[in-house]
Amino acid sequence: MIMTRIHFLVATATLVFAFSLAYASDPSPLRDFCVAIDDPKAGVFVNGKFCKDPKLATANDFFYSGLNIPGNTSNPVGSYVTPVTVSQLAGLNTLGISLARIDFAPYGLNPPHTHPRATEILVVLEGTLYVGFVTSNTDNKLFTKVLYPGDVFVFPEGLIHFQFNGGNSNAVAFAGLSSQNPGVVSIANAVFGSKPPISVDVLTKAFQVDKKVIDYLQAQFWWDNN
Repeated sequence: MIMTRIHFLVATATLVFAFSLAYASDPSPLRDFCVAIDDPKAGVFVNGKFCKDPKLATANDFFYSGLNIPGNTSNPVGSYVTPVTVSQLAGLNTLGISLARIDFAPYGLNPPHTHPRATEILVVLEGTLYVGFVTSNTDNKLFTKVLYPGDVFVFPEGLIHFQFNGGNSNAVAFAGLSSQNPGVVSIANAVFGSKPPISVDVLTKAFQVDKKVIDYLQAQFWWDNN
């Protein structure tokens, strides 16, 4: 009986220790990077936002108005994203969620992009959208679907994805994201519109094309629809 109790206590202590290790992890990053410094006076960014004294919070800290207003799709890609992240809605801080409205002109595109810190779930309210995402190396498998009003599709965190309105009328979708600051990396903008530009030698070898093609692509104006 004594040995049974000892075994039970040892097993319980082991489980408690294991669970404590499982939960003793670093918080998910909320910015692209956060360089460590020894002098806090030299700090500029933190991983997230500073918190307001709860006693000073008001209902307006948790309120945002304007998602009923269509975004301006008169741009080269024919789409516009209206985000509601912690930058627009302070009450989202530490809650791990955000939202966006996406408007599409006929044949408008939300170009291939990734969210480095969030999974996205999309619901179509108006029109139809051709959507898809590509899995990571080495498969690079493409998953696509045509969505109609009321349809829902999910894009896993960090994977390249897109939405395209192939119809003759406008389309509207809303997206939920699993981060207060999901981030957006538009593939074409990042590769061909970086500042300073990525070396032509790098891009010609990476894409296996002539230098003139890279020069042409880097000379374009890469529109940011966010």
